[in-house]
Amino acid sequence: MQKINELQLAKELIRFPSITPTDAGVMRFLEKKLKKLGFRTKILEFREKKSKPVKNLYARLGNKTPNFCYAGHLDIVPPGNIKDWTVNPFRPSIKAGHLIGRGANDMKSSVAAFVSAVSIFLNNKKKFKGSISFLITGDEEGDAINGTKKVINYLKKKKEKINFCLVGEPTNPNRLGEMIKIGRRGSLTGILTILGTQGHVAYPHRANNPSTTLIKILNELKNIRFDKGTKNFQPSNLEVTKINIDNNADNVIPGQAEATFNIRYNDKHSSSSLKKKLNKIFYKISKKNKSKFKIQYRVSGEAFLTKPNATTFMIQNIVKKITKIKPKLSTTGGTSDARFIKSISPCLEFGLVGKTMHKVDEAVSLSDLKKLTKIYSLILDKYFS
Repeated sequence: MQKINELQLAKELIRFPSITPTDAGVMRFLEKKLKKLGFRTKILEFREKKSKPVKNLYARLGNKTPNFCYAGHLDIVPPGNIKDWTVNPFRPSIKAGHLIGRGANDMKSSVAAFVSAVSIFLNNKKKFKGSISFLITGDEEGDAINGTKKVINYLKKKKEKINFCLVGEPTNPNRLGEMIKIGRRGSLTGILTILGTQGHVAYPHRANNPSTTLIKILNELKNIRFDKGTKNFQPSNLEVTKINIDNNADNVIPGQAEATFNIRYNDKHSSSSLKKKLNKIFYKISKKNKSKFKIQYRVSGEAFLTKPNATTFMIQNIVKKITKIKPKLSTTGGTSDARFIKSISPCLEFGLVGKTMHKVDEAVSLSDLKKLTKIYSLILDKYFS
């Protein structure tokens, strides 16, 4: 069986302009590569109302347990102004020991590294007890409604068992080997609308300015100290991200004011408990100011933690062996698709250095890419030994 070169495959994947939710043919391309390695594959296309269809891929080699799964995504963010790039973002180039192109960092190179690692593993171990699988989505950078979440539901219906999942997101802040993610904080977004009474600024007694109520509420929200953090998580925090008063006149008291906020919360809280806490504040201050309020919530994911086990420590030791750095087991950063996968399998995240993801001239170190392939290869060797 021919070994697959991680750099060559990364280049091939980057050439596809697979900007969410556009597939551009990249999923079928990867499917063909995996079929050549002996995988059974299934392209899963999902579509919600008022959304465009998204292609996902589930592939499995073997039918025995344990099933070790690699999860990742092949969709990318837009490149922005191409004139700002020193290269064409979809014509991968090598400069100063780095592969440059959109998706090089987040996260086509990681996918390529694991495919390469599988080909190396199969050349060394043609027979092994267990299965290897891929869960690849095309909807990680978007709303994530037609991606991993729906694939997980499909796997549940098919009673497909995953025993451990490695998510290949770029987890390292500055150097390869610094960090393994074993959980993530939850994310709750709220869109708060205060309804007052419009009027003339010269006659405030005839109006009810909703901005006054909104300011009081936002001030109270910012003064909340949710917690001091936990052993595994940093403190929860709330940030106001938008304030909107749709009023073009300087002499009119508006009838409505709106603000958007986001809370990143640890495992001391749930989205339900936070909603109850916030709603009490909205009701109390709105009632005092004789205003009304409307609130819309969106939960991207609850806080979760995969308690370190033997596989966690095995991966940590392999990373240390290759990089000479003992990676920290962390829950920092934003959300990832691990928030969906954790419902069916223990999982952790380890990939490349994320310094250039989503940036102009997104890049990956060739040395890091080679090391990551080696790490993934050793993980498979050890897991199935």
